[in-house]
Parts: sequence; structure tokens; C-alpha cells
Amino acid sequence: MPGKQKKTTTNQQKPLPEEEARGKKAGSRYIPGWTPIAVLIFTALLYARGIFNGFVCFDDEDYILKNPFLKDLSWHGVKAIFTSYYSSNYHPLTTLAYLFEYNWFGVNPLPYHALNVLLHLVNTWLVFKLAEQLSGKKVTALIVCVLFAIHPMHVESVAWVSELKDVLYAAFYVSSLLLYLRYMTSGFRAKYYNGMLLLFIASMLSKSAAVTLPVLLVAIDLYKGRSFDTRFVVEKIPLLLLSLIFGIVNIYAQRSGGPVLVLTESVGFVNGTFLIFSAVAAYIMRIIPFSLSAMHYFPMIHNGALPWKYYLSLPFLLFISWLVIRRSAFRKELLFGFSFFLIAVSVMLQIVSVGSALIAERYTYIAYIGVFYIIGQWVAGVGPERLRSIGTVVFSLAVVILSAQTWNRISVWKDSNILCTDIIEKNPGILDVNFVYLLRGNARTSDGDLKGAMEDYTQAIIMNPQFAFEYSAYYCRGHVYDMTGNIKAAIQDYTNSIQLKPDIAEVFNNRGWDLFQSGNANAAMQDFNKAISLDTGYAEAYNNRGWIFYQSGDTKSALTDFSKTISLKPGFDKPYYNRSEIRLKNADFEGAIEDFNSILKLHPNDDRVYYQRGNAMLNINNLAGACSDWKRAVDLGNNDAVRMMQQYCH
Repeated sequence: MPGKQKKTTTNQQKPLPEEEARGKKAGSRYIPGWTPIAVLIFTALLYARGIFNGFVCFDDEDYILKNPFLKDLSWHGVKAIFTSYYSSNYHPLTTLAYLFEYNWFGVNPLPYHALNVLLHLVNTWLVFKLAEQLSGKKVTALIVCVLFAIHPMHVESVAWVSELKDVLYAAFYVSSLLLYLRYMTSGFRAKYYNGMLLLFIASMLSKSAAVTLPVLLVAIDLYKGRSFDTRFVVEKIPLLLLSLIFGIVNIYAQRSGGPVLVLTESVGFVNGTFLIFSAVAAYIMRIIPFSLSAMHYFPMIHNGALPWKYYLSLPFLLFISWLVIRRSAFRKELLFGFSFFLIAVSVMLQIVSVGSALIAERYTYIAYIGVFYIIGQWVAGVGPERLRSIGTVVFSLAVVILSAQTWNRISVWKDSNILCTDIIEKNPGILDVNFVYLLRGNARTSDGDLKGAMEDYTQAIIMNPQFAFEYSAYYCRGHVYDMTGNIKAAIQDYTNSIQLKPDIAEVFNNRGWDLFQSGNANAAMQDFNKAISLDTGYAEAYNNRGWIFYQSGDTKSALTDFSKTISLKPGFDKPYYNRSEIRLKNADFEGAIEDFNSILKLHPNDDRVYYQRGNAMLNINNLAGACSDWKRAVDLGNNDAVRMMQQYCH
């Protein structure tokens, strides 16, 4: 019977080793059924720290707070999500999830974080089942799912709201792998293949990285010893075609945000090749996590050469390759585990360079399953009792250390200020960090720390005066100068910003208002005209230009601009105030009352508006309405209304 040793009296017959029997026994019998549940509970408690985190300045604003696709919960809105690119990406299922979250919970970050954590728990369970199906050992499955659940390199995927796409695509991806294994063991029943195909499509609709699945299925086939026959080839054809289609779609999505660069062309073939090698090496080395950061920037190139350590990546990878392919009883597990890792991470390597990061911790979310599988299989196969005991102690200690690191990393994602500070501290001397200073300055401005914001914007300018992403640091610093009343300095910073990026309407609008306050109405009018030419739907610029028209006596043009502002932005209160003032002076009392009604919908406790509407009511002989408004104004503390009531309301 399998697993029993045959007794023999000769030294030539090789018995089944005792350690192998123990390994099999440990893999199936000595793992209580409740242990995966315990892992899930521990993981939930660990990540509970992140549920109360806020949104951060990296992508959350674009994906949630400013995403136009989240405003339309209708069939038309859903159709737009599936037929459009957004922020250089095509992941409609992820955006659809955001759509429901936004319409149910608004901009409360807690539900967004809770969904990420929930999906991570689901993925942990799926990874347990996947490792169990691949190995047939519960020990392996437990080790793999524990490492997957608590590894600090996975914090970015779970604690960052914008990485919903990571945990969502992973759920579909691992589920499709499980169905494929079921398809293989069921005698190739079509329902499992079709289910796997649908999950694969859902995974690609969540994140483009799922295109690697067909190649990974081939690796699983080889690992499981499947014969290379016609069915083997034919069943992969639809998968490969789908991967090709989604790959092309996502290339166009990336190009929609601007030109993309091939790494070997931008830094040279040799340097580009070594950067790719070094990225693979960095991912492998960070199995033992160190120097964790939300940004791992490209290195600076001096005199055409990379820093020396990047060239060491090739001998390191050659050594790893030698360990994998050298003759050993464990070679099969090493080959499969590293193949899993390389296939999953391949599309994440910056062969086509997007952004300024060489590697990203979130890219290991699926890829590390392969490396964890190697660890799990090695531990499950350890034989002597003494080594097994040592292995248990070492693994337990590793779990404690990794959990502590994960707990600390979750806190880094609490808010933009903390996250940006961590990036700045982890990347001293990197030129691209100037952008992070700008982002931290924005966060500090929102928090009311104007002094700290000013320091950050100034540092960003010192590091790279020519940098201008969407808004330059000059523009942001000019806005802070405005808030502190230093109009002269604000005008200078806005001017510097315009020289860097002369196509931003907001900069012209802000400078125009400061010029107007400084007494230069003609220059202000030119800036407002420029802002409107750049953005014909810019409500604030119409309102500001209307005010200059009004101050210059051109009430007709002023009324036109204020009415235009209201049509563009009905919830903007200033044009109603401005237009009502003109209408009162022109004796258009009914028009003024119409504006006062609109203002009170926005500000139902504005005593001054009740007082003025009462005056307008008096002028159209509606004394009862006037007295009612004055009484409300008096109740709100308006003293002028007291006099009017004493005179007209008995």
C-alpha cells in the first residue's frame, strides 16, 4: 500500500525514507481544520488597523474623489465605464465597484478600505485552496496562505484604496486557477473550462495584469505532468487570443495618457537590460522585506552608467538560476515556484516604462504565491523531527516579525502627510521626490498647516524648478501666498507657473483676481479672458470677469457673465449674490427675489438675504411677504430688519 515501507533483508533495496512518510503525514493529518479560519481571523485583526485610514494623494483623488464615471449610476453610466479609458487604464469592473461604493457611501473612506480587506481575506482562503490542490499537502497550503496574508510587501495592495483593482483581479485570477485544476481532475469537463474562462475575463476586466494566466496554466500543466496533446494546445488558444486582445486594449489605454517609453530605448539597451534584471532581483530579495516604501525610484544615471549595485543583479540572478536547475530532488518545486513568480511579475517589469518607479510592492501580490509555494513545499518535506521542530520555531518567529512589519506599514498609509513623509525619508537625494514634496504640501494645505505647505512647495521648487505635472509647485505656493494675504508674492508665483505651463486656466484666473485686487483691472481682464479661452466651462472665471464689468459700470456684460456662471454651476453661490445686487440697483425686484430664493436654497440661514428679500417684497407691494422675511432675519440676528419691522409691520 502507498506510504508503507516494505521490509527487506538486503542492503540493495531502498526503503521509502522515514522523513518522507512523516512529511506526507504532516501534510495531511496534523493540520487541524480550524487553522485556515484562525489565519483569516488573525489577518482581519491585523488589517483592522487600516480600515480607519483615509484617502491618500496617490491616485485616490483621481479614482474616487474626481472620477466622473462615479457620478452616473444608470445604464448609460455603466456603459460609459465599459467603453472608455480613464486615467490611462482600462479596468471597468474595478470602476464599477467604485461606482456602487461611491453612490452608497459617498466619500467616506471606511467602506472602501473594508472592501479591500474583505477581498484580501477571500484571496487568502483561495490561495490556501490553490496551494492545497497543487501540492496535496495542508502544511504547504497553510504556510503559503499565512505568508500571503501577512507579508509586508502586500500591504500596498490592501491598505491603498486605489489598489482595489489588485485584490479584485487576484480573486478572479486565483479562482480561475482553482477551476482549471478542477477541470484537469474531472476528466476535462467543459463546465469547469467555461467557468475558468469567464473568471479569466473578469480578472482582466479588473486589472490588465491578468493576461499572464494562459502561460501560468501551461506551467501548471507541466508541473502536474500533463501530456502535451491536441487538447492541451486547443484549450489554450481562446485564452491566448483573449490575452492578446486585452493586452492591445491596455496598450491603447496607457497611450491615452501620453506617450509611453520603451526602457531600453530611453536609457540605452545595456542599462535598460540591467534595470530589468535588477527589478527581478529586487523582488526576489524582498521576500525578506527591507527598505519598504510606496515608491522605489529609478536610479540616477551618471556619465552613462548605473550605480554599481545594479550590475550585480545579473550574477545574483545567475546564481539563483543555478540553484533552481542544478540536480536535486527539489528541482521540480523550484522550477515551478520560480516560473509562477516570473510569469506573474513579467508584465509588471518596466520594459515599457510608465511612471518613475522601477519596482512597486503591489506587483508582488500574485507573483509571491510562487515563491511562498517553494517555501511551503520545502518545509512540508523536512523530515527529521529535530529539523521539523526547528522549522516550526523559525517559521513562527518569521510570522511574528512579518506581522509586526505589516502592522507598521499599514499605519504609513493612514493619510497623505504620513505616506509622503515616509517616501521622502526612504528616498534621500532622489530628484523625483520633488513631486512628493508637492503632494505633501497639498495635504498640509488641506490640513491648514500653511507654514509646512510653504516649506514643501519651496523644497519642490529648489529640487526641480522646471517640474510641472498638472499644477506646478509655483502655482500651489502662490495659492498659499493668497491664503496668507501676500498678493504680490502670489502674482509672481503664478507668473512663474504660467511660464512653465501656459495652458492651465486656474492659474490665469487666480492671477487675474490678485491683479484686480492690486488695482490692475486691465491686466486682470486679460487673465480672465485667457482662462475662459482655455476652459469655456470655467464658471469662476466668468464670475470674476463679471465682477470687473460691474465695477467698471458695464452692468449689461456683468449680468451676462453672472448668468453664464449660474448656468454652468448652479450650486455656486457668488454669482447669485452679484446678480441680485445689480437687479436691485436696476429696480428688477422680481429678478432679485428669484436670486434670493436660489441663495436661500444654498444658505437657508443667511439673515442678510432675508432682509434684502424683504426689501424687494416691499417694493412690489407684498407687505406680508416682506414682514415675514424681516421677522426671519430678526430671528437670525439681523438688526437692520428690526427697524424695518418697527416701521412697516404692526
